[in-house]
Amino acid sequence: MKSKIDILREKIEEGKLGGGKERNKKQHQKGKLTARERIQLLLDPGSFEEIGALVTHRTKDFGMEDQQYYGDGVITGYGTVNGRLVYVFAQDFTVFGGALSETHAEKICRIMDLAMKGGAPMIGLNDSGGARIQEGVRSLGGYADIFYRNVQSSGVIPQISAIMGPCAGGAVYSPAMTDFTIMVENTSYMFVTGPNVVKTVTNEEVSSEELGGASTHSTKSGVTHLTAMNDMDCINQVKVLLSYMPQNCEDILPKIPYTPVDETREVLERIVPENPNQPYDMREVIDGICDTDTFFEIHKDFATNIVVGFARLAGRSVGIVANQPMSLAGVLDIDSSKKGARFTRFCDCFNIPLLVLVDVPGFLPGTDQEWNGIITNGAKLLYALSEATVPRVTVITRKAYGGAYDVMNSKHIGADMNYAWPTAEIAVMGAKGASEIIFKKEISESADPHKKHHEKEMEYAEKFATPYQAAERGFIDEVIEPKETRKKLIKSFAMLENKVVKRPRKKHGNIPL
Repeated sequence: MKSKIDILREKIEEGKLGGGKERNKKQHQKGKLTARERIQLLLDPGSFEEIGALVTHRTKDFGMEDQQYYGDGVITGYGTVNGRLVYVFAQDFTVFGGALSETHAEKICRIMDLAMKGGAPMIGLNDSGGARIQEGVRSLGGYADIFYRNVQSSGVIPQISAIMGPCAGGAVYSPAMTDFTIMVENTSYMFVTGPNVVKTVTNEEVSSEELGGASTHSTKSGVTHLTAMNDMDCINQVKVLLSYMPQNCEDILPKIPYTPVDETREVLERIVPENPNQPYDMREVIDGICDTDTFFEIHKDFATNIVVGFARLAGRSVGIVANQPMSLAGVLDIDSSKKGARFTRFCDCFNIPLLVLVDVPGFLPGTDQEWNGIITNGAKLLYALSEATVPRVTVITRKAYGGAYDVMNSKHIGADMNYAWPTAEIAVMGAKGASEIIFKKEISESADPHKKHHEKEMEYAEKFATPYQAAERGFIDEVIEPKETRKKLIKSFAMLENKVVKRPRKKHGNIPL
């Protein structure tokens, strides 16, 4: 007769098999790891503590009572990543295709509640075919329970979603409400309605990959912030992301030991071209400013006219928002405004200081932009930066024209320190357009209008397309040599480390969504 201990051990071992060896083998054949392998890869060895390992579903319809698997298609628990506490769930595609049931959802909700109480990041490893249709509304209710907790957790603890398989229907809304989403190329997809429904309703023929694959969502929709080559790469990116974040909104930022050296960076002197219309890569500026090889870009392939990401400055985490002259001349448009605003708000939630690098000729004109709401979408970035109470430092490297100057963390919307390089051009508009308006009559009456226009353009540029008028008014704190930028920023962020801002009492603001 088996002892009670033997029975317990058998149940635990049975649960570890998920849907069984054959289904685990099929998972590997698809180039995917199993749910348990993913958790083992994510967490420090021996740190995982599973919760709810023996849970089973309660459905008795459609023959489901004869199909019972311990864990019910999701593994939940807690452990450490590089010594830091995290909570995690991993959906197991080998059990009912990872479909969400009432008990499956209860397990996820349980671990989300513990993450809030414990004040530590919540990581979801998603691999699910959607709602378990045999359960009807109970599974739908389970999704809503998860969504509600996503919202309650937002801004309190970091939430990261790794999409490592299918994620369709209602399931997509939980990752959409987390802070960061990572998709695995060729094995994951996200969409509200699949290709078959799309064909029925709109008569469009499209594959799952085209409709909602990693490439689509990283370039066209911006739904995913990062893409990974495979499951291992995805897990590694989750770990890197975590390294820049605090445990929760009240925790201090992680800091890597740093030994001060000569912080002068001569390379920064050679980046901005003499020709004001010639592009350059703002990532070179970022690399020249930040600690070596610490820039971790977010949304790299979406709205490429703005660059956002995390880096370290003298060992401290900072968030960077930077115009990118290499794409659309760095102009602000709908997508770049939303991208910058969302990243800004994340950094503000978790006390990550913001560095804003400016080279912006203005907002993108055109009917497409106006008709699709550039006004309210551009206002999102303005709102996000104005609202942020974290240390905020701006460096204008070249152009800062029109309303875009105001939006990109100007002194007027609460930036703490504003620097400009000698190459900075701070004006209502470019010299060419401005001179055409101001000197229109004088140019038209000239014997040589082309020559006169050029003269007036140079006159305007010399007087207004510089950082000095702004510096004279105190809108720029200091005009600095590019090579001194890193040194200035290290001192500024150290000075601002204990910054405190008291906002007017209110429930919350009404961001222009």
